[in-house]
Amino acid sequence: MQKENILVDSFGRIARKLRISVTDRCNFTCIFCMPAHPVWIPKEEILTYEEIERLARIFVKLGIEKIKLTGGEPLVRKDIEILVKKLSNIEGIKSISMTTNGYFLPEKAKILKEAGLNSCTISFHSLDKEKFNSVTGKDVYDRVLKGIQAAIDAGFEKVKINTVIIRGYNENEILDLVEFARNNKLILRFIEFMPFDGLHFWNLEKVVTGEEILRIIKKKYDFEEIPREPGSTSQNYRFKDGKGEFGIITSISQPFCYDCDRIRLKADGKLVPCMFSKDEYDLRNPLRNGASDEEIMELIKTYYYKKFRGVELLIKSHKLPSHIRPMHTIGG
Repeated sequence: MQKENILVDSFGRIARKLRISVTDRCNFTCIFCMPAHPVWIPKEEILTYEEIERLARIFVKLGIEKIKLTGGEPLVRKDIEILVKKLSNIEGIKSISMTTNGYFLPEKAKILKEAGLNSCTISFHSLDKEKFNSVTGKDVYDRVLKGIQAAIDAGFEKVKINTVIIRGYNENEILDLVEFARNNKLILRFIEFMPFDGLHFWNLEKVVTGEEILRIIKKKYDFEEIPREPGSTSQNYRFKDGKGEFGIITSISQPFCYDCDRIRLKADGKLVPCMFSKDEYDLRNPLRNGASDEEIMELIKTYYYKKFRGVELLIKSHKLPSHIRPMHTIGG
């Protein structure tokens, strides 16, 4: 293992992006995320903002450049803008983004922008109000639309929409979602359905592949491929008429494990080098038991070095499980 201060795994992949789950709780009960009876992390086990800031500073010393805040729903965490401000003051961080369900953005978007949030990604899986509300378990469709508009008005560098495409649910809305994004100057990301649903109903038959999605979009729009950035989770495309771009995250059909540059920190301080592996490593107890920054740094380096090769190996060996963990516990 290399001794220099850089996060590198046994396959030579270097971490540059950190995803921090600030809570496992959510105000929605989406069927492809939340279990019927979720068991929440006890509040005393959730990292404080000061603890997250300290760990973030250590990660930056190890080469992390970009941070994404996730949940559960990150905006259910009280005064999350305080954490955003703390992180934005860390020298070396190039961008701070957030993935949210959009419900609290009407009040929070401008505040988050002023605190230092650079970009915002909103989960939005259907334009059909009745379908949207039935899936989220709440009457929230109109509120989320207001949240999307609030994010646009706040002036973030980028406002993205994440849409999980599930066969039998919303594959018939792909073209409508593209038009919605184009008309609102949003960056749309289609995501293949992954085995992180809380109700354990995932299977390969429900996966609409990126290739299928592209074929559908080609029926109406002309677009061209944008060269993929190293470590990017999505393959991106731009419309030839100049009206925006879209991307597809092909985690199941064409995973990009070979140059993955991400690492995840759960709300309870567990380090997750690969979301498709059940491996987790505790940082909270060393943090609270007096470990120095240097000691924690060495722990992180040791844990990241063990990073799993990725979902590509599971697919090729026909060992992809039907369920790994509920998405709300890790934030994607």
